[in-house]
Amino acid sequence: MIPYEDLGKLNQPFFKELEKDFQDSLQSGWYILGNKVKHFEQAFADYCGANYCVGLASGLDALVLALKVLQLPKDAEVLVASNTYIATILAVINAGFKPVLVEPDINTYNMDPEKIEERINARTKAIMLTHLYGKVCQMDKIEAICKKYQLHLIEDCAQAHGAKFKGQQAGTFGLGAFSFYPTKNLGSLGDGGALTVKTEQEATLVKSLRNYGSAKKYHNDHIGYNSRLDEIQAGFLSIKLRYLDEITAHKRTLAKLYHDNLKGDFIKPQVHPDFFDVYHIYNIRHPKRDQLKKYLLENGIGTEIHYPIPPHQQKAYQKIFKGESYPIAEEIHQTTLSLPISFAHSTNDIEKVMEVMNQF
Repeated sequence: MIPYEDLGKLNQPFFKELEKDFQDSLQSGWYILGNKVKHFEQAFADYCGANYCVGLASGLDALVLALKVLQLPKDAEVLVASNTYIATILAVINAGFKPVLVEPDINTYNMDPEKIEERINARTKAIMLTHLYGKVCQMDKIEAICKKYQLHLIEDCAQAHGAKFKGQQAGTFGLGAFSFYPTKNLGSLGDGGALTVKTEQEATLVKSLRNYGSAKKYHNDHIGYNSRLDEIQAGFLSIKLRYLDEITAHKRTLAKLYHDNLKGDFIKPQVHPDFFDVYHIYNIRHPKRDQLKKYLLENGIGTEIHYPIPPHQQKAYQKIFKGESYPIAEEIHQTTLSLPISFAHSTNDIEKVMEVMNQF
């Protein structure tokens, strides 16, 4: 069996370092907002080329706090991709604003810059885009739109650690919200997240918001949250960050195998020199996706669907989107399939996957 993911095997090369770091944290007696969080925040900011980084409890919290930092008016609308993971939309709602969906480009699966302006009105105050599957959005066009309409920009970088557009890393165009969920290219051993920001004032505000709105103990200057990256996960992340380029290179090698050898029946990810893709997910599309998934499982290959149901069709969001139709998102959700592409997979694994797939 070739599983879609095996987190135990993925983390095995780091076990000794992780175990030592855990013992250090355990014996220190300091488990919340200590030196390990500070060290990781600086290291990750340096890695991304960001001015500041603030560690948080999850990627969802990073999106919510990004919106809180902007201090938008109560009736603000925020543009999000119609095929994004539900967390992006949930963040807008939890922050008290209205999500407005924009269709993706069918070739990149990211928000289509050509479809943004038709969704802008006087209440539109921000774009919260998603760098889906590990590919950065077409940022030159999107930044131009933000400038034209004076819109704030938030990047959902949950799948894009180290991804680049024209040499610039995800998380440095606007406010950058990252998730360190265990399956991410930079994954913790639990939940974790971070927000990259441009100014010291923004960083100070986020640090206060994550800690009950308090910069000084028992003094609450803001209505805040409890969203702190803990010391243990920060220590683990600092270790794995040192290997992130190696992880990315491995996944890009596996992606190239797929791209060069899968037959033309499968719609493969678009490759372009402007984009440095990190392949958190290697997705293909096929009109008989469900049959393909079943066939692969019968032949010992695990896959996943990211994602089976578009946000506007989810039960919890029916009252918000009120029967709206997004045909491009629907087509993607009906045909997409994610193939094994983990740091734990070998080139032999991928060759076996391709051999089976090319017989479908």
